[in-house]
Amino acid sequence: QVQFVESGGGLVQPGGSLRLSCAASGFTLDSYAMGWFRQAPGKEREGVSCISSRALYTYYADSVKGRFTISRDNAKRTVYLQMNVLKPEDTAVYYCAATSQCRNYWPGENRFNYWGQGTQVTVSS
Repeated sequence: QVQFVESGGGLVQPGGSLRLSCAASGFTLDSYAMGWFRQAPGKEREGVSCISSRALYTYYADSVKGRFTISRDNAKRTVYLQMNVLKPEDTAVYYCAATSQCRNYWPGENRFNYWGQGTQVTVSS
């Protein structure tokens, strides 16, 4: 059974940092690109970042470029999202999901599968 479990969310002050993790089970992680998405209250889910299967290519939404860093450890079957200089507008539930490639499919979500349950990130003073 394929399962992704996100963790690492929480409450942080503006300017703070968090590192999200996405742990995969029942899944050959190194065969797939992985994406992070987020959904804020009342808004549609949006693509945050994507990383190719071997971590050769990374992609970021303009809103997080320079602040967020995506990485992966295929041996640990885990994908990470390091989030720095967090802003209140980063508040959302963050999800990870798998796809065959970032280049043509991200930031859309239609070609992503095996979504996790999400982890809440709240940026507030």
